[in-house]
Amino acid sequence: MAAEHPEAAKMLSVVAENVGSHLPEVSRDISEYVISEIPELRGDATVVKILHASIAENVATLLHVFENDIPLDRIEGPAAALEYARRLAQRGVRLHSMVRAYRIGHWRFLQWCLDELDRQGAGCELSTAANQRMLQVSFGYIDRVTEHVIAVYQKERDHWLLSQTAARAARVRDILAGNDVDLDSAEPALGYRLRQYHLGLVAWLPALSHGGEGLARLHRITEEIASKLPCSGRPLFVPRDAILSWAWLPLGSLDDVPGEELSNVLERSDPSIRMCAGSVGFGIDGFRTTHRQALRTQELAEAASPAPRFTDFSAVAPIALMAGNIGDMRAWVWGVLGPLAVDDENSARLRETAQIFLDNGGSYTATASAQILHKNTVQYRIRKAEEIMGHPVQKGHTDLEVALRAVRYLGSTLLRASPE
Repeated sequence: MAAEHPEAAKMLSVVAENVGSHLPEVSRDISEYVISEIPELRGDATVVKILHASIAENVATLLHVFENDIPLDRIEGPAAALEYARRLAQRGVRLHSMVRAYRIGHWRFLQWCLDELDRQGAGCELSTAANQRMLQVSFGYIDRVTEHVIAVYQKERDHWLLSQTAARAARVRDILAGNDVDLDSAEPALGYRLRQYHLGLVAWLPALSHGGEGLARLHRITEEIASKLPCSGRPLFVPRDAILSWAWLPLGSLDDVPGEELSNVLERSDPSIRMCAGSVGFGIDGFRTTHRQALRTQELAEAASPAPRFTDFSAVAPIALMAGNIGDMRAWVWGVLGPLAVDDENSARLRETAQIFLDNGGSYTATASAQILHKNTVQYRIRKAEEIMGHPVQKGHTDLEVALRAVRYLGSTLLRASPE
């Protein structure tokens, strides 16, 4: 990198001093521009007032850095900027909108500075050097400050979600416990209608995330799923701890939601979140049942190796209901599959073909079509599986189907390393 022009810092200081002489006008212009570009930041007069203060403090601080050549590692987020992050978190405004406000505000701020630099009439070489220094320092400042405000936002969002839902969680516990519930008073307290169809969800993070923002992430994915499905209102979200949440999606008169729709939303979002869903249920009894199913499915998902990102109760119901004791279940699977319950590639191929064969009513042709294999290959695999197990695939096929499905979802958790 070429050496910096010796007068660049001095020129930037002059620019900062002159722009700073119009600080109220500059801050107001940036605030109005940010609000015009991001509708989500409008509407609440108190929060808008704090936005103005945040922008004014950031502008003043950055100009002070320019003017006095202050190292960025000494800079912390301005107090008003941190308070603005807290207020946005409390109101459920998306983190994306706050970060975008910094990007847009930075661009508007640079316009003022570049106009002032142009007015100085410095030579091309000095103007270029001052411009480069301005960009380097201002981008460094924005990067540092946004790290601070993001951390504050995430911490406040989790705290707010926990405190906001304490009374709601107590109501939910009463409902789940089977206590008599006055629906006319419970629904307004929950902000959720119980006399409709519901889909229960359990979502969690495998470990406590950096910065403690776990609940905010779980809340965001729940809201995102609700926005992508034909829900009749906002979901009921109940935090359980810093990395676990329960939720119910309000479906109104809709009595079914394909699991693929939920899975697709989850696959396109936060890759670390795990989620399980019950089956759709109606009324207060359905509210309880779909939740119990989601909890059972979670037990199954946490026992699986590898752990799936999304598990739908309807796809694993028999296994989920059996999964209370994994040790007993493993012994039963070994008894049904025999030496086919080995954790290796060859056994996995045979188990997959056997399961598809049973799903297709014992049809070699349909199995070959489903697996894109020659019919003779399917016949060979079925014969080989029968040799290993010591009995025909269709003998006791109900137990075999359940055992194969259990292995499909729980993987190596139920398998042995070798035949004996």
